Amino acid sequence: MNKILLLGITTLLLFSGQILSQTTTNVGLKNIDSTKATERLKTHILTFVPKDYSILDTEIGNLNLDEYPDMILVLKKNGEEKTSDVVDHPEKRPLLILVGQADGTFKLVARNDNTVYCIDCGGMMGDPYQGISIKKGYFSVEHYGGSAWRWTRIITYKYSKAENYWFLHKDGSDNFNTFEPEKVESKILTTKNFGKVPFDKFDIYKE
Repeated sequence: MNKILLLGITTLLLFSGQILSQTTTNVGLKNIDSTKATERLKTHILTFVPKDYSILDTEIGNLNLDEYPDMILVLKKNGEEKTSDVVDHPEKRPLLILVGQADGTFKLVARNDNTVYCIDCGGMMGDPYQGISIKKGYFSVEHYGGSAWRWTRIITYKYSKAENYWFLHKDGSDNFNTFEPEKVESKILTTKNFGKVPFDKFDIYKE
């Protein structure tokens, strides 16, 4: 079977739907069959997960505008619900960019520990992390939190072919009171506001 087709099939089998939170490294790799190909791919993906971390979420898409599917891994520290302190010690959640290779494997090309909010960064609403979306060289990280006053924050990155890397494209947020949900205050920052910011240099914790 063509290696590219095999990768597409096994990837869909391995990562169909959202990967759930877990406390062990491989629990999040659900919806897999027992074929050797999927087992090899599962083992390969887990090599990118550091010790004491687990997979919180994954997303498949075209991140660098080539012919091979790419992947984003969002990781979490095991036991983060007990150790994270949003004020003094937010437990960071690494986001990894994995680029698809011609042989059906992935290559880690970038990492940022400060683009996904911590588990207790959402206030009364709890974990603010909502998910990742990928579309033709762009990817976005979505958050939602608050209490009576609710907020959203969506961080979007864009791929540069010239530099073969991703840069901050947009930082958008909404704020509204639950008693007046129709009165939404929106704020969108672009490169005109923050300049040229490489993916690995962005810090969501800094105002």
